[in-house]
Amino acid sequence: MPNKKSAEKELRKTIKRNAANKKVASKVKTLVKANIKQIQAKDKKVKEDVSKTIQAIDKAAKKGIIKKNTASRKKSRLMKKVNSVK
Repeated sequence: MPNKKSAEKELRKTIKRNAANKKVASKVKTLVKANIKQIQAKDKKVKEDVSKTIQAIDKAAKKGIIKKNTASRKKSRLMKKVNSVK
């Protein structure tokens, strides 16, 4: 437990930030998993839905929730799988 008032406030802020960041990271994972399911089902609609996922990945990287290179890697791997669907 923090001893000073400012440390208590920082703890509250950290908890709020962690919750917000976790929510965004979770959404990215959910979208990626949904796209992979569509790819496995050979759904043609996946090419339209992947843009939302890429947008979410970019936002998470911009906010610093995931690193820039991680975002790039996720997008690259996802697009590789999407392009394999015929």
